[in-house]
Amino acid sequence: MTFQEEASRRRDILKIVCSSPKGAKWRKITLIPTGQAYFAEMLTDTQAFHKVISFEEMTLWAEDVVGKYRQIALFCKEETVTYLFSKNKFKRLSHAEENKEQSAQRKKKYILDEGSDIPAFVDLGVFTKDFKVVRSMYDKFRQVNRFIETVDDLFKDGVPKKLTVADFGCGKSYLTFFLYHYLTNVRKIDAEIVGYDLKEDVVAKCNDIAVKYGYGKLHFVAADVSRGEFSMKPDMVVSLHACDTATDYAIHYAVTSGAKYLLSVPCCQHEVNLSIRNGGEMDFLLRYGLIKERTSALITDSIRAMLLED
Repeated sequence: MTFQEEASRRRDILKIVCSSPKGAKWRKITLIPTGQAYFAEMLTDTQAFHKVISFEEMTLWAEDVVGKYRQIALFCKEETVTYLFSKNKFKRLSHAEENKEQSAQRKKKYILDEGSDIPAFVDLGVFTKDFKVVRSMYDKFRQVNRFIETVDDLFKDGVPKKLTVADFGCGKSYLTFFLYHYLTNVRKIDAEIVGYDLKEDVVAKCNDIAVKYGYGKLHFVAADVSRGEFSMKPDMVVSLHACDTATDYAIHYAVTSGAKYLLSVPCCQHEVNLSIRNGGEMDFLLRYGLIKERTSALITDSIRAMLLED
């Protein structure tokens, strides 16, 4: 089947994108079906133009663009078809035709992968009873695994025999339990972890799970990180999405207690956003709420970076 035939006959197309122009007027063309026609957006380097193309006109339109773009992609319901133009002919590729073995080879392999026999993750609601990732928890599963990969990178030059870890703003403690399992069972480190959070009921539940599965050196404490009343001198401080200035208190504690490792992913950085005011040459960054929020987050992290360097 040629591109012209496919573009004009298929009715399961969600979008068509023409890119990498070869002497074409438009830098990029995007078509989206709307009822009995396509809504087309044609882009130059500086402008956007729009046009409606009926299904009956698609054959002529497709004939016109063939050879003018090096790549044309048809995003369909069950597959993505890509036409690559070279040496005066198109090559058709379908991602749905990719064999299962190649697909499996490209599947992301995590340090703590799905199917791992870790009952505590079932109690946390991350795994089902047969150790499959709960569908609604895939994003959290990937996020925590990415954090564990960062921790793993720290040990490329040598794995410590002992390690004490403080997790500030641990919340439901997905990261804390993953990290404990990784350090003790994967890396075979004599690790002690204490998770700190404001919510006493969450802390109590996490302690119950730790006791249930014999995690003797994993503890949780209800505490306000802003008060900094902690007796432990951790080797590592972690903070995954501790809200607003809780991240700053975690950073401060790591530095003042002499921690060797500090891993922090900030969250909802409100302080600067609430205090920053219009007035001056940077007003255009503060006019719109979303841009102001992102600008405030960048300023916050820039200040943190400079303080850490100091």
